Amino acid sequence: MDRYGIFVDGSWQETGEWEDVRNKFTGEVLARVSVASREDVARAVRAARLAADRGPLPAYQRYEILLRARDLLTERVEDFARTIAAESGKPLKEARVEVSRAVQTLTLSGEEAKRIHGEGVPVEAAPGAENRLAFTIRAPVGVVCAISPFNFPLNLAAHKIAPALAAGNAVVHKPAGTTPLTAAKLCQVLVDAGLPPGYLNLVFGPGARVGDWLLEDPEIDMYTFTGSPAIGERIKAKSGLRRVTLELGNNSAVIVHKDAELATAARLSAARAFANAGQVCISVQRIYVQKDILDAFSDELVRATQALKVGDPLDPGTDVGPMISEAEAARAEDWVHEAVEGGAKLLTGGTREGPLFQPTVLADVHASMKVVCNEVFAPVVTVIRYDTIDEAIEAVNDSHYGLQAGIFTESLEVAMEAARRIRVGGVMVNDTSSFRADLMPYGGVKGSGMGREGPKYAVEEMTDLKVIVLNLKGAR
Repeated sequence: MDRYGIFVDGSWQETGEWEDVRNKFTGEVLARVSVASREDVARAVRAARLAADRGPLPAYQRYEILLRARDLLTERVEDFARTIAAESGKPLKEARVEVSRAVQTLTLSGEEAKRIHGEGVPVEAAPGAENRLAFTIRAPVGVVCAISPFNFPLNLAAHKIAPALAAGNAVVHKPAGTTPLTAAKLCQVLVDAGLPPGYLNLVFGPGARVGDWLLEDPEIDMYTFTGSPAIGERIKAKSGLRRVTLELGNNSAVIVHKDAELATAARLSAARAFANAGQVCISVQRIYVQKDILDAFSDELVRATQALKVGDPLDPGTDVGPMISEAEAARAEDWVHEAVEGGAKLLTGGTREGPLFQPTVLADVHASMKVVCNEVFAPVVTVIRYDTIDEAIEAVNDSHYGLQAGIFTESLEVAMEAARRIRVGGVMVNDTSSFRADLMPYGGVKGSGMGREGPKYAVEEMTDLKVIVLNLKGAR
């Protein structure tokens, strides 16, 4: 059986405690990982601090390392994809897409390492500053703590680690406890690409322990986190004046207006509601459909949903694999039953076998039901009728969250009205809420968090703006 230690200051190290990592479909043990102690966490942070204090690697070296890592990841696509499928339950074909996206994330981050720049400031235009010249530079924040989730164990880790390295920082990475193997393999890729000791450190363990120790360490300058709102709020509360980037989820909404192309809207909505068993922050969860097309759209959506194959994620034909745990699948089942008991109509799905939860479509739901107002994070989607576009926009905004939303319409006027008024970080026109290109700014408002990912934007978050003023006459 494979065993993975923590990675501190350039070496893999075993600790006194081990934890099993299981295949989420079969339950079999895949490997064991070392769990970090408080002292291990402190050593990892100290190694990052020392690396950061030595100063950033030259920009071109950062570029070269990240592009070599890109090339190595390209050579190891199938190994990474099968690891992701086994330890997270993501279908193999989706896992392969995730690896290809991570290749792009590393590429984009490497390119950004060469583009970090400041600008001239016309300080000489201020009275008394006629003999001065000013400009800005961007300096790395120092030590970045990257806490990544289980649902994209490779690409979301890459979205945190690669821009941090591109910006000249040192990193301590804590992956989700359910998916540590992908993180270990990514760490090895960066080491094989030539990253010097100290600039990337990897610790495993439960968030309630390891995560808290990381939050308590004053040597960390920034936290970048993707996960639940409760943990995000805790990080923000305990981080003090240190910088945070938080991506905290959504109950994503899609509007299907009366002039939409129904077959396309239904097909994309089904695909994006149930990808990765609905365990995506921008999964389609609420679909608002104009009353004139409600029945036709619902029929198309149910047909598209029932055509999906549910089962073993390592089967190349599987569309929907298991949820991350049987407990999470049972929670989703309870939420669906609660909605049906409250008057919702079950159009398809709603059944569970262990961690497998059948893709589920609900109608006649109310705004107060958990499947509507909370983040369901499961293969469950609701269909809700509306009359006017104003009503639909108001319903979309009636949410604690604000990550992304989508709208299907042939009307530019309707599309722009929705884009202007919906309170989210991104509006996708003639697509679902789930569209994301890795180079675009990604993040939310309200309870969905703060800050933006996407390598260019993450580099800005992970650097400080510094102004330099030259007195051209010198001191006298």
